[in-house]
This record gives sequence, structure tokens and C-alpha cells, in this order.
Amino acid sequence: MTLYHFGNCLALVYAPYHMAYKFSGISEYATFSKCVYAGGLYIFTQLCKMLLLATFFPDTDSSHITGEYNIFLEVLKATVDFADLLGLYFALNAVPGKGHAKILTSAIGWASAEVVVTRSVSLWVGARGSEFDWRYVRSCAESNVALLHTGATAALVWLWTRSDLPRAQAPLVATLLALAPYRALLEDALARALALGAWALLALRALHAAALGLASLAVYAVLAQQIGV
Repeated sequence: MTLYHFGNCLALVYAPYHMAYKFSGISEYATFSKCVYAGGLYIFTQLCKMLLLATFFPDTDSSHITGEYNIFLEVLKATVDFADLLGLYFALNAVPGKGHAKILTSAIGWASAEVVVTRSVSLWVGARGSEFDWRYVRSCAESNVALLHTGATAALVWLWTRSDLPRAQAPLVATLLALAPYRALLEDALARALALGAWALLALRALHAAALGLASLAVYAVLAQQIGV
């Protein structure tokens, strides 16, 4: 039963990533090395973010002891996530071809590295335990939401770099990109306000990622129709 649960968790985490790579069409362009490059950029970006957080926001404040929530400090910490947008920008520039190939390759490589770094150890240590726990299933489902969100963010970064982006869509793209680093902070704040449980918070994140994906897809479709990217 333990091995069965562990196998289900692995399939729930990694199967959507494999299917996204296999059936999106990018595997035909020999982009595996570019996916690996995007994954390496993710790891490098996270190391830079950790260095910035440790330098400018050392975990020595009294709020960590007293349990007080400093919203200003949390916003400053979330601002460091703008480095993710910069990392995705470099990943997009490293992929040749049309817009959809750039977006899918960089997003899948980036998200795959994220899920390996953040989920693999916890699954190996926890999901192989003697007792079944729904939190590991929830963690696996969150990785699929992260893939959708990363794809939408990569599309927005690519759209912002286009000089031929329609002026009517530019404010929407800029606003969504400006709010991207604060996604987790906003979702957690809304969950606190509505007293949402863990599964309800997962549903909220899924809806947020789906809305962001639909918005970026709509802008991409308008641009593709106009210039045929």
C-alpha cells in the first residue's frame, strides 16, 4: 500500500509534465537541451534570490518569535520574485523558433526544475511512510497548478518583450506581470480573510492560474492573428 501510494504521487506530479512536453509538439524541435537550460536558470535564479533574502532580510526580527505578521516586510520579500521574471526572460531568449515554442519550452523546463527541487525530497521522505496522508496528494496537485501558472507567466514575459504588442493589450500585460511576484502573498491574504482550508486554497490557486492562463492566451491569440507568430 505504501509503494502504491508513492507511485500514485509520482505519477500525479511528473506525468502532466511529461505529457506537456510530449504532446505540445516541442519535442519535435529537439528542445530538450533548452528545457534543461531553463531548469538550470531556475536553480541559479533561486540561489540569487536566497542570497538577496539572506543579505537584506535576515531572519532575526522579533516578529518571527512573537508571531506578528509584518505585511510591509512580506511585500518587500515578495518583490524579490521579480528575479523569476528576469530568469524566464533569459530562458525565452535562449530558445529559437516561434513564440509558442519559446513559451512552452522555457515554461516546461522552468517548472520541471521547480517541481524536482521543491517536491522530490518531501515525496521520497513522506509519501513512502507507513500511513496514507492526503497532504502529499494535495502537494502533487499544487505542482500541476504551478505548471499552468509558469506557462502563463512565461507567455506574459514573451508578450511584454514584443515591440509589436498592440497598445490596447499592453496595460493588461504590464499589470499582470507587475502582480505576478505577489501572487502567493495575495492568495494567502485572501485565504486568511475567507478562512479557507488547504483544499479550498488549492482551488483558489487553480482558479487564479486558470484565469491568468486564459488572459495571456487571449492576448497571445490577438497578437498571433495580427502578425502570425
